[in-house]
Amino acid sequence: MQFWRDISLSTVVAGLVAVLVGFTSSIALVFQAAQSFGASSAQITSWVWALCLGVGLCCIVPSLWLRQPVMVAWSTPGAAVLAAGGAAGQFGMEQAIGAFIGSAVLIFLCGATGIFERLMARIPVALASALLAGVLAKFGMDAFAAAASGPAIVLPMLAAYILGKHYQPRYVVLWTLLVGILAAALQGRMHWEQVQWALAVPQWTTPVFTWQAFVSLGIPLFVVTMASQNLPGVIVMRSAGYAVPVSGIVGLTGAASAVLAPFGGYAINFAAITAALCTGPEAHPDPARRYTAAVVCGVAYLVLGLYAAVVTGLLLAFPQALVLAVAGFALLGSIAGGLSVALADERRREAAIVTFLVTLSGVTLAGVGSAFWGVVAGAAVLLVQKLPVRPTT
Repeated sequence: MQFWRDISLSTVVAGLVAVLVGFTSSIALVFQAAQSFGASSAQITSWVWALCLGVGLCCIVPSLWLRQPVMVAWSTPGAAVLAAGGAAGQFGMEQAIGAFIGSAVLIFLCGATGIFERLMARIPVALASALLAGVLAKFGMDAFAAAASGPAIVLPMLAAYILGKHYQPRYVVLWTLLVGILAAALQGRMHWEQVQWALAVPQWTTPVFTWQAFVSLGIPLFVVTMASQNLPGVIVMRSAGYAVPVSGIVGLTGAASAVLAPFGGYAINFAAITAALCTGPEAHPDPARRYTAAVVCGVAYLVLGLYAAVVTGLLLAFPQALVLAVAGFALLGSIAGGLSVALADERRREAAIVTFLVTLSGVTLAGVGSAFWGVVAGAAVLLVQKLPVRPTT
């Protein structure tokens, strides 16, 4: 009953927008990863079903239990790693599934032992906030850059956002989305032909465990999931003021990934971008009620999984400019908040700006994304600043 008292239109919209952004921004990469291992259309649908099931349950259960917006997603950089690894043609689907399970076990152990949470506790607030701003700023920039390809969609959405923020800030994302859909429809840019009417049927693949696949696919998948997904995801939660049990949730996502891996659920982890949509003030002014946005998001993912083929087509019907704009505009408040906290402490300002810029750059080194290297760079600046300085004579 408490859930029904806490839910509101703004949290429903926040949850649905999070699904829209998360799904449309990465589903093509999931398709590519599955196809690189020779997946059939039925197996690709099974991958989507498994990922949506895992994400949905891992959002709903802890959010209701903790009354906090626990947001998870599938590993987008992990899909990129798999697409690149599978393109070489060295491994088939069975070997890939074995590597998924190996990666999931490592993630589970990181949660069960508490290693990851102890590492997170050592990251200064200024660096954490700078990392958050750097991760989200790319989406804000993409929103305005999308005006080049779709000005008749993006500019009306920007106007709706500015006016909505002034007159009805609680529902600003809803108005922005509706205006975008209307503008796209009037221009005939809604691609309804993408829709395929069929229910998802899970496809079991018996795993084959080889050390070559584990080293080539499993370990890189584990590293990018922890460094590029779980690290910024936890920072988003903490920056929003939520002290979630990190170890327990990391362990939960690892266990869910292991169970769903034979069906294509390669990696589930903390969400970062979509988490910011459901943990910020745009979701609800009262932080204690924002957990309902995560629950709505989870339920929507379960429906997506059941109707994977249908809903995938529906979401792909939206033009890219619309998706980029609604994500970027919805995150402007979180970007501003992250920068404000990051630069507030003058002693750590230089380390924070380095963290922000490295993260924003999108640089990838040794297969690890810029979120990890942003923290490394910022921490290096802090360490140098603590070195003793010889007095000048």
